[in-house]
Amino acid sequence: MYVPPAFRESDLPFIHETMRAARLANLVTATAGGLVSTPLPLFLDDREGEMGTLHGHVAKANPQWKAAPAGEALAIFMGPDAYVTPSWYEGKGRDGKVVPTWNYVAVHAYGPVEFYDDPDRLLDVVTRLTDLHEAPRPRPWAVGDAPPDFVRAQLRGIVGLRLPIARIDAKRKMSQNRTAEDRATVKKGLSRSADARDREAAGLVPE
Repeated sequence: MYVPPAFRESDLPFIHETMRAARLANLVTATAGGLVSTPLPLFLDDREGEMGTLHGHVAKANPQWKAAPAGEALAIFMGPDAYVTPSWYEGKGRDGKVVPTWNYVAVHAYGPVEFYDDPDRLLDVVTRLTDLHEAPRPRPWAVGDAPPDFVRAQLRGIVGLRLPIARIDAKRKMSQNRTAEDRATVKKGLSRSADARDREAAGLVPE
């Protein structure tokens, strides 16, 4: 990912929060047959390794896990994003020399990916992933609510994955390259949007 110095994000807690908030990631591997990508939920364990480790699973029928990756795998996480109209820039009224852009946060996490089918490890990753997303519900569903034989049968249809993060490219492009006046009007414009995603992005535009 191209990351100009003005947009480079290096704050690991913010990067981890962006990854957790994204919920759905894209896992990309380069294989002898070309690039392969799968959208899937991943969870981050920041206690494993210096930059954390990603866990998840794919369907056993998915050919991605069978094709040996050439080098590192890539997990892509998207944070808040928003269209920025040139109408918000001071330069529009002065000389018209303004163009639209897009503000966004993105995290690319790289590392060696391991696929496995050990039943105990699969049960652990499925349980942790389920607990994570059920936690906000008033009456969370748990893997243990289903019959054990049924759960074991379901586990035979998936393959677990573990990706220790070796390096990260993180980008926070939120109008940092604009003047203070332009940033203020962008922030104001996005905060007034009817779209909740725009209002979320507004909170990341610096003062």
